[in-house]
Amino acid sequence: MSTVHVSFDQKAYDVKINNTAHTQIGSEILAVWSLRKIALLTDSHVGPLYLTATQQQLEAAGFDVLPLQVPAGEQSKSLTVAGELIAKMAAAGFTRGDGLIALGGGVIGDLGGVVASLYMRGISFIQIATSLTAQVDSSVGGKTAVNLGNTKNIAGTFYQPDLVLVDSTYLDTLTDRDLVEGYGEVVKTSALDSQEFFDFTGTIQSTQDIRAHAQKLSQLAIAYKAKIVMHDEKESGQRQYLNFGHTIGHAIELLAHGNLRHGEAVAIGMIAMTERMAREDVSSDDLTNALKVRLEAVGLPTSSNLIGTPEFFDHLINDKKNRGGVLNLVALKKIGDPVIIQKKLADMPTFIK
Repeated sequence: MSTVHVSFDQKAYDVKINNTAHTQIGSEILAVWSLRKIALLTDSHVGPLYLTATQQQLEAAGFDVLPLQVPAGEQSKSLTVAGELIAKMAAAGFTRGDGLIALGGGVIGDLGGVVASLYMRGISFIQIATSLTAQVDSSVGGKTAVNLGNTKNIAGTFYQPDLVLVDSTYLDTLTDRDLVEGYGEVVKTSALDSQEFFDFTGTIQSTQDIRAHAQKLSQLAIAYKAKIVMHDEKESGQRQYLNFGHTIGHAIELLAHGNLRHGEAVAIGMIAMTERMAREDVSSDDLTNALKVRLEAVGLPTSSNLIGTPEFFDHLINDKKNRGGVLNLVALKKIGDPVIIQKKLADMPTFIK
């Protein structure tokens, strides 16, 4: 087992990476929480696979479990669904001494974090990450959010969990597409981190390689993200580096109306941003090609005709990196050397074309 310790001024927790964690849930939770009511939140994809076994382990450890299941997909990341979950917890008599466990991928982690942060102004929260996206990225660092209409992650909180469990055996039940979209975030992190990590992603040539090396990929990605967020919990400085590929990616993800997964959109966003930054001598064509090789090796898309449409620029206005009409764009000067480039929204059409 590998453990990454995440520590802030007023909060600390462990991310435990272990391919047997799914068999030790009761004891792992009991090690950090006293006996209490637990809202066990999952979705319609993960629930049929893991909800019953997880609930049984928690109840065997002495916890009182309220299972909660929402439809799978981004449509469940809404204030309406969050309100419905809060109402169910209130009806079940949950108090501030109780807790919520998010059993699922990025959507469930985000939704669960929002609900936990809002219920009675905050109850305990734990994540059991079952997708590669959640395991390597979204479960660590405390960013939670829901969508509002066509605006992604516009309502949310910074809310740190008490524990994160990462078990690569959960990935066995993911489709190749669901697995590979999470790998987009791995390539992003490797490029931000170091030549050594980037070289390792260069050895990944198939979905089978991702599955075979999932635990090491998680360890490396989580270690980098933990280092970044511990220095900048609320995204006022270097935590913005983690948005590499996301400004363009979020816009086209929304415009695709479900036809692009998050990691697929981020992959496209990384290439689009690096190509344009190469034109301005911030990045290089060699870097663009190196990223493209890693993404295309596992079938991730690297281009989209949604970039540059009028609707695309409309979405940039609501981007969280918009500061008074100026976007903080993340670029790579070279591997392991990210930089923030400021662009006025008014200048983005020229930059993007």
